Amino acid sequence: MSDLSQIVKAYDVRGTVPDQWDERVAEALGAAFTQLLNSTDEPGDAVVVGYDMRATSPGLAAAFAAGVRAEGRSVIEIGLASTDLLYYASGSLDLPGAMFTASHNPAQYNGIKMCRSGARPIGQESGLAEIRERAQALLDSGDARPAGAPTRPAERRDLLPDYAGYLRKLVDLSGIRPLKVVVDAGNGMGGFTVPTVLGDAALSPLPLEIVPLYFELDGSFPNHEANPLDPANLVDLQRAVVEHGADIGLAFDGDADRCFVVDERGEPVSPSAITALVAARELAKHPGSTVIHGLITSSAVAEIIREHGGQPVVARVGHSFIKAEMARTNAVFGGEHSAHYYFRDFWFADTGMLAAMHTLAALGEQSLPLSVLAGEYERYIASGEINSTVVDQAAAVAEVRAAYPDAVADEMDGLTLRFPDGAWFNLRASNTEPLLRLNVEAPTRDRMVSLRDDVLDRVRR
Repeated sequence: MSDLSQIVKAYDVRGTVPDQWDERVAEALGAAFTQLLNSTDEPGDAVVVGYDMRATSPGLAAAFAAGVRAEGRSVIEIGLASTDLLYYASGSLDLPGAMFTASHNPAQYNGIKMCRSGARPIGQESGLAEIRERAQALLDSGDARPAGAPTRPAERRDLLPDYAGYLRKLVDLSGIRPLKVVVDAGNGMGGFTVPTVLGDAALSPLPLEIVPLYFELDGSFPNHEANPLDPANLVDLQRAVVEHGADIGLAFDGDADRCFVVDERGEPVSPSAITALVAARELAKHPGSTVIHGLITSSAVAEIIREHGGQPVVARVGHSFIKAEMARTNAVFGGEHSAHYYFRDFWFADTGMLAAMHTLAALGEQSLPLSVLAGEYERYIASGEINSTVVDQAAAVAEVRAAYPDAVADEMDGLTLRFPDGAWFNLRASNTEPLLRLNVEAPTRDRMVSLRDDVLDRVRR
């Protein structure tokens, strides 16, 4: 008997296949998802379903679709997709959706990201807990498809050209200077979307020379994990940017909803700098707007938002919190340290591709190299996210808090301590693993290293 509490996480479904979940579970989740939609009078009578390049994704998606159809809604199958392509489908069609992906997780994992119509997020507190309970009841009763055989139709649509055209209208790259761009798709869905959006596979050519790395769709990830947050997975991109004399490098994660940027020297550009850069561009178009930033983005982000006439608002880490805060404040843009970027023009949903296009536009609209341009948005020294395996997370956090009695504490998301010299750190527990995640920032490298090492020493004792 499947225990869905093991795979239904804070923001999505995620687990190993077939030992933690399989097609029978997927069908029950599809039925439960549709029961929730029907009980809350969700608009429309269909659900959009897409999937990534993992070997198990087509079968799981088909089983989920069967559960949807059994509960009285039709299905629009968009086939292979990035997660932001699924959000585009949900937003443009104003229909709920489900994306089958485990994002950056290893090959044996798979998952589902579900949303309501208009790409509105579903998390534990906004329906995911109820979906888990309904699906668990179906599985426990031995009847994953209570309404019998599917009675509603399934329709196949190719929305990739529409998605690409929509993004190109939001950011016009046709008039920028020529740029050489290395793109590392990590054998993930960037290899599917980049040729159409940035290349000339379907639309008019742009002044971009794309140098592809690992565009072959392969859910076994034969070259490296599709997780650019780990510096080890950027090495190939960094090397290729220098070898090709490229202007910029882009790295997408497995489902291509996140994008990391490397400058012409092969040096990573922090997601905080990209957040500030895109925020400045969006505020130029929408003066005085609110911009959301994650709790552990650089202090420079809020400073730059204010300097460009915007209103910075901080939010907890995680897409459901960011999206909810964006909807509440009608924010024009939002960014996180994890390279998730959210846009009001994209139904408040996250899209790494649109952030990449903003970066390309900013670079191509002036003559300076990316290292100089990005340097305008980098003001402090950050540690990056450092994970520590800790069994008793609460005790470790309490010990760290007690060690700095004079710091100003904030417990919005984990423990954030701020010091008079501008240094700060955040220590928070993972939602899915026995880990504590540490982020440190300071005005100087020496101060950052000293604070980082002191906190890690206390956490890892």
